Amino acid sequence: MNRPEKYIFLALLTSGALILSLIESMIPFPFVAPGAKLGLPNMITLTVIVIFGFKSGMTVAILRTILYLLVAGNVAGFLYSFSGAVLSTIIMAITYKYFNNYFSLIGISLFGALAHNTGQVMTASLMVQNVRIFSYLPIIYLVSLFTGCFVGYATIFIVQNLKKQSQIMKWS
Repeated sequence: MNRPEKYIFLALLTSGALILSLIESMIPFPFVAPGAKLGLPNMITLTVIVIFGFKSGMTVAILRTILYLLVAGNVAGFLYSFSGAVLSTIIMAITYKYFNNYFSLIGISLFGALAHNTGQVMTASLMVQNVRIFSYLPIIYLVSLFTGCFVGYATIFIVQNLKKQSQIMKWS
């Protein structure tokens, strides 16, 4: 895959992540934890990390959060999303690069979900200037176990289908 094709594909993936963010914002998650979400855009981020590596994964994650800010206009939501996306992308990329032999994409996604929520709670703590918000982490981590598994399974499905199309080897 040449450079323009790669950029076009990454732009399409970024658009897909933005659309998943918008869809996710419309899905109610009652009785769980306020602000809890499935983490649908992380499927795209993890897929990009697997195919193109850390830099491209981080680019997609950052662009997705900025575009979501422009579409939704929620600055506080942007700060939460941005901090979570950056931290989870870093953790997923490190885990994928160095511990790929020990963890499947499900495990890597779980680490990403935990990191994403940690980043969001850290941001919330700074915004409200209260460390008690960290007591919220156990509940969020419990939710992360389910959402991280879901995202991991979905990412496996996406990557396997890309491999079936014999395109994945050309992209690296």
